[in-house]
Amino acid sequence: MIKSIAREILDSELQAVTKVTEVLDDQFVGVIELLETCTGKVIVSGLGKSGHIGRKIAATLASTGTPAFFVHAAEALHGDLGMISSSDVLIAVSNSGTSPEIVSMARHARSFAGMVIAMTSNPSSDLAQMADRLLLLPRVSESDPWGLAPTNSTTIMLVLGDIVAITLSRRKGFSREQFFRSHPGGALGQSLRQQV
Repeated sequence: MIKSIAREILDSELQAVTKVTEVLDDQFVGVIELLETCTGKVIVSGLGKSGHIGRKIAATLASTGTPAFFVHAAEALHGDLGMISSSDVLIAVSNSGTSPEIVSMARHARSFAGMVIAMTSNPSSDLAQMADRLLLLPRVSESDPWGLAPTNSTTIMLVLGDIVAITLSRRKGFSREQFFRSHPGGALGQSLRQQV
């Protein structure tokens, strides 16, 4: 019984991930081209589970050659908007695109940030409508019995974020030596130190 439940959940997540191929289109190309020309930093923001994924996306971007950091959507409205400059690009992450804090944060940020990218599954949402570019998430049902807990939706956010980060890294010709500079510690740093 336990194994069958686990396999059912895994199958649900795998099906969700395969849907990401549907959104690797001209809109995606436009996002990559925008991020390639960013002269500042990539700011990633989100709230709740989307915020946790946003942190990981920012960390992956930063460690693979694209300067980036995370700003919590609610904290941004209480002073952290000051971290964003006109040369930066904001990626606002929200599955629904309707969370008031992320919509408000993006609305305020767009008045002085370079550009705003929305990562959402709802192209008609307020967040998507105000964005300069759209990273459209495929619509998926969640893997819990009620279809409520962010599971499949956050998995595809993470996958799409990894695709963005590594696509940018490859386009920039990010090298093993550069990777080592941002990973000097831990087992990975030790392994790289021996190779570089």
